[in-house]
Amino acid sequence: MFEQVQKILAEQFEVSEDTITMSTSIVDDLGADSLDVVELIMALEDEYGVTISDDEAANLTTVAKIVDYLEKLN
Repeated sequence: MFEQVQKILAEQFEVSEDTITMSTSIVDDLGADSLDVVELIMALEDEYGVTISDDEAANLTTVAKIVDYLEKLN
């Protein structure tokens, strides 16, 4: 799961996959703004065939939180 999320983030933010770890912060480390976050959530929804509410999305601030959330859905 981590590798898939890592790949999505690397493509979305145009960074090397090697720079993304479980502790990477979407806003602080990747420099995401609100539009970037919306696009990321949409990409995750498309990739995993899920719907992520705004409340849930607000809690997905690090790679670890995203991975944990997606693992709970599966």
